[in-house]
Amino acid sequence: MPLRPARSRRSRSPLSGTARTTRTVLLALALATVAALSAAPPAAAADTWTEVGSDRAEPLTESQGLTSVEVPVGGANRYTGVGTIPLSVSTRGWNHVGDPDASYDGYYVEPYQSDSGASKMYRVQAPGGAWSEYVHALGPGEALNNSWVAVTPNSRWMLSGEWGTMTRFLVFPTPGANASTSPSANLPQVSTVRLDHAVRDVQGCDFTGPTTLLCSSDDPAGTLFGITKPLLRIDLSAEPDATGDVSGHVTALRQLPLRSSCSGTFETEGIDYDRRSGTLRVIVISPGFCVLTDSKTYRFTRS
Repeated sequence: MPLRPARSRRSRSPLSGTARTTRTVLLALALATVAALSAAPPAAAADTWTEVGSDRAEPLTESQGLTSVEVPVGGANRYTGVGTIPLSVSTRGWNHVGDPDASYDGYYVEPYQSDSGASKMYRVQAPGGAWSEYVHALGPGEALNNSWVAVTPNSRWMLSGEWGTMTRFLVFPTPGANASTSPSANLPQVSTVRLDHAVRDVQGCDFTGPTTLLCSSDDPAGTLFGITKPLLRIDLSAEPDATGDVSGHVTALRQLPLRSSCSGTFETEGIDYDRRSGTLRVIVISPGFCVLTDSKTYRFTRS
């Protein structure tokens, strides 16, 4: 049995029971304060999104993104996945499609990326049905990936995000919907959304109002907000446009559902907010073999 070092015989005044209790309470309050400062900002009661149902997500055609469509009236929801990429697009190297969005005046936009090169592509269907492609040359320090697009409610501007840990979103004129754009010209970045809190692996965002976004994050670590796979709210200081950068305040609202018959790593994908019904939908892909059987598109409403 190892010898224990002798305790110091320095005299000290014993704490009374009341003093010990007070010290314990103060220590607990200090630790709680530190934890609160390092975690995500708290969600307001009005930002509580409650799960109300789910639908199976088809692994080939509904595994990347989704959007509701207002034009034409009664248009079906749109989805993206590896099975929705046209052969004529994939054979030119655009082999990954992200989370799409549709403007309120009927332009549907899909974001594409390739494994190499110095550009991204946005494939657009006009209200009349014709398709066109808009290419954006990468700027200095811009990541290659093209995970999602979110069109502003006024249809003129479009946000897009990069993979990894980021403190910005990029702002473009909405291809097709903005009269300044042309398929024959480079689609320029016109401004930036500067986030006040880092985000990681954002897979989709959608506007719920002129200056409010909801975003799905595939963050696997949970070190930024204290939870993995969070639903994020971004409050912008102004409507994004080409006049200058705007700031974005980030709040983590909840962890997205992670339920499957298989154990392993889930993947959060695209997000959609349908303002007509107030329904939020988010795709979550199940681990392993269960990607084929129980991947879900979860539905939420604000409670």
